[in-house]
Amino acid sequence: MVVRRGTKACARIASGVRHSLLYEWGEIMNFIYGIIAAAVIYYAAARVFFYDEIKAAVDRDPAAENYLTVIFTYSGFHALMFYRLARKLKKFLIPFFPRAVSQFARWITGIEIHPGAVIGKGFFIDHGMGVVIGETVIIGDNVTLFQGVTLGGTGKERGKRHPTLKNDIVVGAGAKILGNITIGNNVSIGANAVVLRDVPDNSTVVGVPGRLAKKLGRRIPGGINLDYTSLPDPLQKQLEKLQHEIDHIEHEIDEHNK
Repeated sequence: MVVRRGTKACARIASGVRHSLLYEWGEIMNFIYGIIAAAVIYYAAARVFFYDEIKAAVDRDPAAENYLTVIFTYSGFHALMFYRLARKLKKFLIPFFPRAVSQFARWITGIEIHPGAVIGKGFFIDHGMGVVIGETVIIGDNVTLFQGVTLGGTGKERGKRHPTLKNDIVVGAGAKILGNITIGNNVSIGANAVVLRDVPDNSTVVGVPGRLAKKLGRRIPGGINLDYTSLPDPLQKQLEKLQHEIDHIEHEIDEHNK
């Protein structure tokens, strides 16, 4: 009798454990199905509303294998999505939340885009960490920024105080474009350049401060050579010039003492 009762109790316990496991497994599967459904909806919505930006990433970045990779793994694309949301909130004159969204995006992606900035189609941020885009920046179509780029202002003046970038522009890693200046169409700005003045169309700018190295496809006299394997060293040239002057003065002194 005791054995029979013990057997029944064990059977009830086993049945309860089995039902509990089945319930938990069902909950886990429902959770997984929910994630998959959300991912599919997110993918479809991104393809519809951000097609130009996704295509730009695939076209300009050899590491972008397909649209799926860009949508789910590219921080520059995620920062742009948060920016579009913050921009919409700002247009509706909703206080606080546009900046809150942009700061959350900065925390997530390392990219800060002020909701007041105006950005055109086909915008692409490659890698993106450390990119800063100020409040009154205006960016045209098909613009590419690499990591560490700053589109910033100068001073404490209000109003338009950040740069305007037109169309088909590439800004190299670490470059700084500061102040209310205009960068023309089809311009390339070299890595770590500091641009403080307007740049005409079809130009290339390199150096600190930024200097025109090419304009309208032609070399600018005195411009920096764009052969990156043999770039001139301005400091070395100045030191050589100074040494030449010292040698000349010493020679004159020796001649005078004779």
